[in-house]
Amino acid sequence: MLDLATSVVPYLILTAAMYILFPISIWLALPLAIPAAGFLLRTFIVFHDCSHGSFFPNRTANKLTGICCALLVYTPFHSWRHEHAVHHATAGDLDERGMGDVDTLTVAEYQARSPLRKLEYRLLRNPFVMLVIGPLWALLLEPRLVPAWARKRFWRVIIATDVAIVACLTGLYLIAGWQAVLLIQLPPAMIAGAVGIWLFYVQHQFEGVYWQRHDSWSYADSALRGSSHLKLPKILQFFTGNIGLHHVHHMSPRIPNYNLQRAHDENPVFHDVPTLTLWDGIRALRLKLYDETSGTLVGFAAARRTSPHAARSASASG
Repeated sequence: MLDLATSVVPYLILTAAMYILFPISIWLALPLAIPAAGFLLRTFIVFHDCSHGSFFPNRTANKLTGICCALLVYTPFHSWRHEHAVHHATAGDLDERGMGDVDTLTVAEYQARSPLRKLEYRLLRNPFVMLVIGPLWALLLEPRLVPAWARKRFWRVIIATDVAIVACLTGLYLIAGWQAVLLIQLPPAMIAGAVGIWLFYVQHQFEGVYWQRHDSWSYADSALRGSSHLKLPKILQFFTGNIGLHHVHHMSPRIPNYNLQRAHDENPVFHDVPTLTLWDGIRALRLKLYDETSGTLVGFAAARRTSPHAARSASASG
């Protein structure tokens, strides 16, 4: 319950304060968007843990809390839980990409694309697109859609979540007006979404990350070599719900966020893992493609140097 008191509750209090201050001055309300974003991010971690059934010992409590948090994080609980479970089962598997992960091509796959398809991939991996446009898509638009894989039981809850979110926003609009709703709900969502996308990116996108073809893939190696330990300052570790200890989470998803640090400290198996600083995580945004030859992520420039044309040119000059 302490995690609810330090995530959902302060987010709701700050949001209410923004609605109270908005008629007085927008400049009094907007600064609260930053701490509200931090607590919204923590709320998403609660939502995430509930999807794993780890936040509470009781299954029903996890489900009900997850569904309630879904309205705050704009994400349908049941379908996200399914996609995230697939992510855990396939992270680092080159033959099972495509659900619940950051789109990643190998160098060979990228080189085989047409110029237009290469441009499409470059845009998807562009930091501005990923961190500025990305939150609009990943948090506000994509979850409203019914994915092609969804069975009837999924699309029903997706639509029900959409209706509930629209009803909540409509109620706020009738009380406070559309400008207040837009300027109070959107900034925290965009900030939290950008940080969340970056976190998800650096958890599995770094130099030396583990990727293997399915026949050679190992769940344990995927957790301990394909998931990073992102060491953040304590205040950032708090607002990100310890999710930087991602290697622990992937090895044992039933450990709730509030026990991840202790699990890491008490188990030596978690100590010899890829470790990133905040700056390492920012630098990792330059990595774009997986090079199967060298077994590491590389940038587009490195891919050009290893292209068939470059190889032929080097051979001819030699």
